[in-house]
Amino acid sequence: MARRCELCGKGPLVGNNVSHANNKTKTRSLPNLRSVRAVMPGGAVQHIRVCSRCLKAGRIVKAAHGAKKPASAQA
Repeated sequence: MARRCELCGKGPLVGNNVSHANNKTKTRSLPNLRSVRAVMPGGAVQHIRVCSRCLKAGRIVKAAHGAKKPASAQA
């Protein structure tokens, strides 16, 4: 599974750690992803991985506790 936000597409950043002696080693910064149950367009409830910025901005509607998937999606 890719470390990527399913809403905005934010992914890992790649760069270098640079020491005082100017030695360079690769470093990777991963996005702050959270797995949430969200209400998708059409009313379906689905697990998606979303970055904390999208959660804070209110770009998704979290599913209520105990919310069920529609009968058409459970088949």
